[in-house]
Amino acid sequence: MPYGDEGEALQPVGAQPLWGDPDPLWAVGDWRPDEVRVVEAEPHLRLAVFGCCGASDEELRLGLVAARGGAFRQLTSWPGSYTAVACIGRRLTIPADLAGARPVFYAPWAGGTAYATAALPLADLIEAQLDVGHLAARLACPDAPEALGDGTPFAGVRRVPPGHALIIREGGSREIASYEPASSLVVGAPPVAAEEAVAGVRDALVEAVRARFAAPRHAAEHDFDERDPGPVPGMGPADRRAARGGPAPGIGADLSGGAASGTLALLASGLPGMPGTVFGMGASGAGERLLAVTYNDLAVSEGKQEELERARAIGESPRLHHVVVTGDDEVLPYADLASGPLTDEPGPSLITSERHRYRLSAGSADHFLGLGARHVLDAHPARLADLLLDRRRRHLVRPVAALAKSEGTVPSRSLLVPVTIYRAARRLARTPYREGVEETAAQLRDGSFRERDGGWTDGAGDSAVDASVAALTWCRPGPAARWLTGEALAEVSLRLEAAAQSRPTIERPGERRARAALARRAADHRVFEQAVEIRNQRLHAPFYDNQVVRASRDLPEALRVRPGARASVLRAALAGAGVHELPPGWGAPSHTGHTASVRAGLRLAADDLMQLFAAPLLADAGLVEARTVRKAIGAAARGEPLPLDGLADLVSMELWLARLLARRGTCWTGGAAPARRRAATAGVAPAQQRPAL
Repeated sequence: MPYGDEGEALQPVGAQPLWGDPDPLWAVGDWRPDEVRVVEAEPHLRLAVFGCCGASDEELRLGLVAARGGAFRQLTSWPGSYTAVACIGRRLTIPADLAGARPVFYAPWAGGTAYATAALPLADLIEAQLDVGHLAARLACPDAPEALGDGTPFAGVRRVPPGHALIIREGGSREIASYEPASSLVVGAPPVAAEEAVAGVRDALVEAVRARFAAPRHAAEHDFDERDPGPVPGMGPADRRAARGGPAPGIGADLSGGAASGTLALLASGLPGMPGTVFGMGASGAGERLLAVTYNDLAVSEGKQEELERARAIGESPRLHHVVVTGDDEVLPYADLASGPLTDEPGPSLITSERHRYRLSAGSADHFLGLGARHVLDAHPARLADLLLDRRRRHLVRPVAALAKSEGTVPSRSLLVPVTIYRAARRLARTPYREGVEETAAQLRDGSFRERDGGWTDGAGDSAVDASVAALTWCRPGPAARWLTGEALAEVSLRLEAAAQSRPTIERPGERRARAALARRAADHRVFEQAVEIRNQRLHAPFYDNQVVRASRDLPEALRVRPGARASVLRAALAGAGVHELPPGWGAPSHTGHTASVRAGLRLAADDLMQLFAAPLLADAGLVEARTVRKAIGAAARGEPLPLDGLADLVSMELWLARLLARRGTCWTGGAAPARRRAATAGVAPAQQRPAL
């Protein structure tokens, strides 16, 4: 690193140096001691690991030696969720994860390359301007890698794609290398049997949960000091939180009644050989059961009663301490938009951060979330086209029959479902990648997508059939695209056409669409973690872990597309851990409550949203017209059918821009620090002060 005019070295604010020149590395923020490990195999051969990693120090050294020979995929194969930085002489290798929940960013600086696990510090370092084209692409085609590429909201700051690694040589030259080939490109690899693939997912998920127990993070002294009264008789988790002012010590889990969160709660509470029945030791030496938290939205009861009953049935286990947290109008979506941290990028969780923060405050210091299971285990509708490419038409019968059954209330419509789905899947299978992307670009230019049927009229889509038909494309506009200006849509269309011309793909449509959807949801999860961050609490989403994603990719497509496939895989995981009795209806999907709560929150916050878009920054950037957005907000608040997800994207981005302008400062100190300095630096959320640089 160069020195400033005063000879003071440039370094991040609040940095903990791990090693120095010529390629310095820092840990920035409130890392726990067990979350930062550095091992050395020999001089000039060292490895830093940030986060929850289930490997021993000896396993880390073996992986480092393998990486020296070029096998840096080994750095991604350990259980847990972490970021590894391998320093081999003057060569640095930093792999991003497979899903995208643990990203790596980089930017050119001072003739070399700066990298971080957050984009904001790099944007401050190079004093980057906003990339308005990227923001337009996020609104127009949020799931399309062709539109987003490897960009970020900041010009000059790039993201390492999931499944790739950043390699920096001699502090300057860099390359992005893939370490995980797409399964469809592996020539000669025999398909994995369904039973073997399910067993692999089960083992990976068990190891992912086990990795969170390996380190004594739930009893770290620096997190729970003398103010923590421990498990005093008669004092429940809520009382301990009130006495200490933070989350309860120990391990907890969401228990929503759904399959994913219920699986993690049961695995974490009773893994064989784990301290599951009595897993935590408090100040008094007494054990604690796993704290399972269910959120009961009193403002919206539609569709939630069955989930609540399933959660209560699971919570009766003697290994769990079940707590039901009730919420009212004050924690509905769109509540308290004026407050909140500055996240690394915009995301839909910004409108629900207060709601989730309230729920998670009842959890434990290490809290399991079931997020990610849907996109890791389920089949994207475009996989039906992959089955047609493999001439496996018979495997379409069960998913199509399930879709037809969902339309049973309209007999004439249900009779057309098989033909509608088959035609859409066949059309996608026969459409070349370039042609499909260019077709979407043309739709953005002429605005014809606004009149398309299939998922454009309601927040949850017209029906499962409409959503499936709309997803049977190489690329499609997002729900917020209908409110963008013509100029913004035209710019995104140019991005799509350029990507189609320069980066042709030989991947199959189902695999590509599923991979892109997972990357988008994983990136949103990272924003979620930053938006709802509570001091001394760590959120764990094992479904995004590398080994779980890798094992899930071996699931045969014919198994994935079966109705209830995700629940069956999770049942197998629980059976392997000795859990066989589950409440009736376990695994049944339900989104009714979420849609109803969003509508209720939008209705209550309509006046505040109108004020937010009185003179929006999005309009100043030329992305929307304020009058059009205000009209849409008023219509949605009155109950008119509009894409609620699209409105959430617009509101989230407007909030993020306002917070960025109000709070962005420099994350650096020293004589060579960027010229723009603000007192607001101290107000940057801890999530932005936790990158490994």
